[in-house]
Amino acid sequence: MRIDELRKIHRAEPFRPFSIRVVDGNEYKVVHPEFLAISKNGRVAVVFTPDDEMEIIDTALIASIHHANGRKTQPRSR
Repeated sequence: MRIDELRKIHRAEPFRPFSIRVVDGNEYKVVHPEFLAISKNGRVAVVFTPDDEMEIIDTALIASIHHANGRKTQPRSR
């Protein structure tokens, strides 16, 4: 997944909730744009959960992004 694709989905207006799936199969839901932070260089993303937990993700390990409607964004090589 290219980081510019993640940023585009994150900044889309209107915002649509999505899930980030990583290569080990774990999935992280982003229900609001304020629940995702991406480092300046794009190597790390932090997903905040509604219960105030956080998950740190190496963006190189993102396999795909799934929108609430089931549409999937496939990874592309960097």
